[in-house]
Amino acid sequence: MKDSLADQLMERPDAKLIVDEVNQMLEAERRLRQHFYETVREDEKAEFINGEIIVHSPVKKRHDNVSGNLYVLLKTFVVKNDLGYVGHEKVMVSLSRNDYEPDICYFGKEKAQHFDDGQTIFPAPDLIVEVLSAGTRNRDYGVKLEDYEAHKISEYWIVDPKIRTLEQRILDGENYLLQTTLHIDDEVMSSILPGFRIPMRAIFDEKAYLAALAAVLQLR
Repeated sequence: MKDSLADQLMERPDAKLIVDEVNQMLEAERRLRQHFYETVREDEKAEFINGEIIVHSPVKKRHDNVSGNLYVLLKTFVVKNDLGYVGHEKVMVSLSRNDYEPDICYFGKEKAQHFDDGQTIFPAPDLIVEVLSAGTRNRDYGVKLEDYEAHKISEYWIVDPKIRTLEQRILDGENYLLQTTLHIDDEVMSSILPGFRIPMRAIFDEKAYLAALAAVLQLR
């Protein structure tokens, strides 16, 4: 059964004309992407998505609290157990066509051992966390989900700071499966970070965060 886009295209007599047009568009996009690399500043959060430069607005306090708490808990666990590298906010992940700056991303030790201190562009991580906002929701559930899936990023978490949920997607073959939707009284675990276990409440509540951080520091 021929159902891939490539198979469908090859059924068309004008396939080469379409490919030539797409190649011209991709070349123009490549030049714009290079301009993006040359002009993007360290003090702004910006992404390059499907030929468009997207500069993000400042985040709300609840967004900053959630991403900050989860980042520190993940980073503490990873550093303590020498498991790789955790990036926050301004780490640029470069995929085949697009460049993203996820809220949080984790690279396993096999990838992280090749990083250097001056590095500014990074490969596909093993885990990405996006914290929803009104301006990013459609991309987080749309092009980013599809792109992270296509590039085989093992886990993708979407955190909603308003309703206090965490959706955990796990790569199963070619596609993400929605493993679970966690709520405030649940626990967060990771399929690629065995032993990482924190209460959901620690992402949203400062006292619970401090207790969870102390617990992570005591883990062996």
